[in-house]
Amino acid sequence: MSIHPTALVDPSAELDSSVEIGPFCVIGPNVRIGAGTVVKSHVVINGHTVIGEQNEIYQFASVGEANQDKKYRGEPTQLIIGDRNVIRENATIHRGTVQDQGVTRIGNGNLFMASTHVGHDCVVGDNNILANYAALAGHVHVGDSVILGGYTGIHQFCQVASFSMCGMGSMVTKDVPRYVMVSGNPAKAHGMNFEGMRRRGTPAEVIKALRNAYKIIYVKGLPLEDALLELERCAIFELEEVAAFVASIRSSIRGIVR
Repeated sequence: MSIHPTALVDPSAELDSSVEIGPFCVIGPNVRIGAGTVVKSHVVINGHTVIGEQNEIYQFASVGEANQDKKYRGEPTQLIIGDRNVIRENATIHRGTVQDQGVTRIGNGNLFMASTHVGHDCVVGDNNILANYAALAGHVHVGDSVILGGYTGIHQFCQVASFSMCGMGSMVTKDVPRYVMVSGNPAKAHGMNFEGMRRRGTPAEVIKALRNAYKIIYVKGLPLEDALLELERCAIFELEEVAAFVASIRSSIRGIVR
C-alpha cells in the first residue's frame, strides 16, 4: 500500500494493500477501497462508501459525501462504486437517502469527466460517459453505454436507457428511451444512435428495423399508446433490440422525450 505522508486516512478505513493514496487526500472511517485503485491527490472520500478495483480518482473529487437533499438527517446511507471507473477533477458523487433505497450505485467502466455530478440515489450502469459538467439530479437511473454531452442536466427521477445519447447542453425532464438521441432545452428526440450501433457491430437488418420502429413512435404522429400497439403488431417486434426499445418506453413513469 502506498499512502502519501500528507494524506489523512482514518485507521478504520479498509484499503487493499495495492491501493495508492496521493498527497492531501482525506479518507473517512467507513470507506472500503479495492485492489489497484489509485486516488491521485486532494480527494475526499467519505461516508459509508465502497469502491471496487482498478478505479482512478483525480484531484479535488468529492466521493461519498453527504447528499444535498434537505430531508437528509445524517442516516448511514451508502455509495457503492464498481470497478475500472475514472472519476476526473472536481467530480462529485453523493450517497443515497432513506427516502429511496439508501444507496447511490455506480457500475463498471464509467468515465465521469471534470466537474460532473451524480446526485443521491442515482443508479448508473456500465461503460457510460458523462462529459464535463454533466449532472444527474437525485434518483436518476442511467443504463449502459450512454453518452451525456457536456453541460447536460437530467431531472430527478428520470431514466436514461441504454445506448442512448444526450447532446451537449441538453435539459432532460422526461425519460430517454433505449438507443434514442436527444438534445435541446427542453430536450427533444433527434433519431437513434445508429453510428454507435454500427461501431458495436449491430447487424444492418437490426439497424433497419430500429429505424422503422423509431418512425412509428416518433414520426407518424400517432398518440404514444397507439404507436406502441402498432409497433407490437409488426414483425420487427420479434427482434430483441426492437422489443427492448419498446420495453424502455413501456417502463417509463415520467413519460418519454418525444
